[in-house]
Amino acid sequence: MAERYAGYTHLSFDYPEQRVLKITINRPERYNALDQVGHRELTYVWREVDEDPDIDVVILTGAGKAFSAGGDFDMVEKITEDFNVRVNIWKEAKDLVYNIMNCGKPVISAINGPAVGAGLVAALLADISIVARDVSITDGHTRLGVAAGDHAAIIWPLLCGMAKSKYYLLTCERLSGEEAERIGLVSLCVDAEELQEKALEVARTLKDGAPTAIRWTKYALNNWLRMAGPIYDTSTALEMLGFGGPEAREGVTALKEKRPAKFPRGPNI
Repeated sequence: MAERYAGYTHLSFDYPEQRVLKITINRPERYNALDQVGHRELTYVWREVDEDPDIDVVILTGAGKAFSAGGDFDMVEKITEDFNVRVNIWKEAKDLVYNIMNCGKPVISAINGPAVGAGLVAALLADISIVARDVSITDGHTRLGVAAGDHAAIIWPLLCGMAKSKYYLLTCERLSGEEAERIGLVSLCVDAEELQEKALEVARTLKDGAPTAIRWTKYALNNWLRMAGPIYDTSTALEMLGFGGPEAREGVTALKEKRPAKFPRGPNI
């Protein structure tokens, strides 16, 4: 393993083939939920990948039964309680989106289990997203009591259209892998036992292709996302504003107590 990846604790790295790097979100005992360390690692690993001369393509997946359960409750509670934590997570949330977008190497996500929060960010911002057929995907922001920030506003309307985006982001209804592929939210849907091999097959195609042509095509296509940057910046700022309010506190408490949330009536905005 290259020395540049030696210091990571929540991500593991291997090379399934020459010039292919596989990154695994590796906290299976917590369904790969991200604490502050994991969130930071997932945010900034893409700068390392971009600068790594020894790889041409990346596969991102999760250890065990989940891709990533998003932020763990301890971290989410700290966001609601501590302004400094909230500001730091806001910066990392922005950096995560832009770092994946600006990483020159093509990224493939092999979505092997539930994907939520920052995990879903990486899964759907990957250049090619492949999901197992029986996987559940949900953006649960409004159920938590905050605006759908993270990544949703920048890419969901481009992937599946405004009508579907509003439906799933406002209601937090779950999508199966098959439905996610049907509406265009992901690139491909395959049986679970075929997922990793399919991701590696696509990685081989990209690895053996013209590297500059592929990277420049990615860069040009991502200008659609860059044009939506102000939309995204607004959504993530409003998400963080919400984390300081009563709706997020009730949302976190309800999830921990495994009961329906009883959100207070907010201002007429």
